[in-house]
Amino acid sequence: MSAAAGPGLVRRLPSLAATAASVSWRLLRRPGLWATALRLWHRTTPGGWWRRAPFLPVPSGDYLRFRLVTQYGSVDHPIDADDVMNYLAWCKRHDSL
Repeated sequence: MSAAAGPGLVRRLPSLAATAASVSWRLLRRPGLWATALRLWHRTTPGGWWRRAPFLPVPSGDYLRFRLVTQYGSVDHPIDADDVMNYLAWCKRHDSL
């Protein structure tokens, strides 16, 4: 199995889909973060993503694991949509410096 889709990540796909839906809904209501979200998505999506499973423009499993460990201390911690929104707001402030 590739680093992008380890067994733990595959088991969590339903919860990741629910988190993505929750983040998307919250992001729709915060147009000031749309450009930041697009920049971050572009920065974290591996080149040639269409040639590798899961054939979706999503960050690599290595990046997701890194973010989970640095944010929550564990790869098993569920992603909180509010934390994602706070991270996007932080990125926006950081990019404007």
